[in-house]
Amino acid sequence: MDEVKPRYTHLPVMPVETLRHLAPQPGQVVVDGTVGLGGHSRLFAEAIGPDGRLVCLDRDPEALRLARDNLSGVPCRVDFVNSPFEGMAGALSGLGIAGADRIFLDLGVSSLQLDKPERGFSFRQDGPLDMRMNQSVGVTAGDIVNTWPAERLRDLFKRLGEERFSGRIAKTIVEKRVEKPIESTGELSALVEAAVPFRGRIHPATRIFQALRMEVNDELGTLLRGLAVLGRLLKTEGRLGVLTFHSLEDRLVKKTFLKWQELGVAAAVTKGAVAASREESLVNRRARSAKLRVVERL
Repeated sequence: MDEVKPRYTHLPVMPVETLRHLAPQPGQVVVDGTVGLGGHSRLFAEAIGPDGRLVCLDRDPEALRLARDNLSGVPCRVDFVNSPFEGMAGALSGLGIAGADRIFLDLGVSSLQLDKPERGFSFRQDGPLDMRMNQSVGVTAGDIVNTWPAERLRDLFKRLGEERFSGRIAKTIVEKRVEKPIESTGELSALVEAAVPFRGRIHPATRIFQALRMEVNDELGTLLRGLAVLGRLLKTEGRLGVLTFHSLEDRLVKKTFLKWQELGVAAAVTKGAVAASREESLVNRRARSAKLRVVERL
């Protein structure tokens, strides 16, 4: 009997708010720069209808393959491109598209990445210390943990994880890796737990794993470079929406959008950042830290 492969699906965060503020219209060109498993893109496809065109980008080839399956049968033309969103200009040019009416970024980690131990994103399941969105390129979290000096690890955990025990954790890691390399998410999580007292509902490894993931995938650098590209790709009255999940991302998006408004090239669609409803946060815990900002090009 053939093995039945699991069909991964995605519960999109803030779907109502995203559609309300991004407001995709029939016949428009919509670009989902972080398609993941296609939850938001399905909503966009239904909104733009048979005369619209949807372009789905993702740097994770596995996610893109599953998105293609999940989006089969949507009512509009769909193109899939394996690329980080900072490469959107080249992706659209290759498809013969000059500009977009709507662009959307969901900066959260997908359920595919979190729920598969072999991807190494989560400390809740033991797996290799990888954390790469695209597993064919770049250094892994294990490379960083086992080779960076204590001072550099401390600065990383403090800067991207906002971890106040960063020095203690870095020192523990460096001491333990002398005995043997730290190879799994379970090993690293245990080391952090030993170094830091447990603080309420937040697991002590949470901020460390966040910092490593962001460094491995250059998430803030990608976001900074990507926003500069995306702003130029929007048509007049085109809208850009960004869904963030922690303060570092949100501050960067806020600062960029405010700069565009001061220059007179964009206007705010959302008043500040829009948060998920209490009802959604109770059903989907990944929505609890989500913030949505949307601007319109003038």
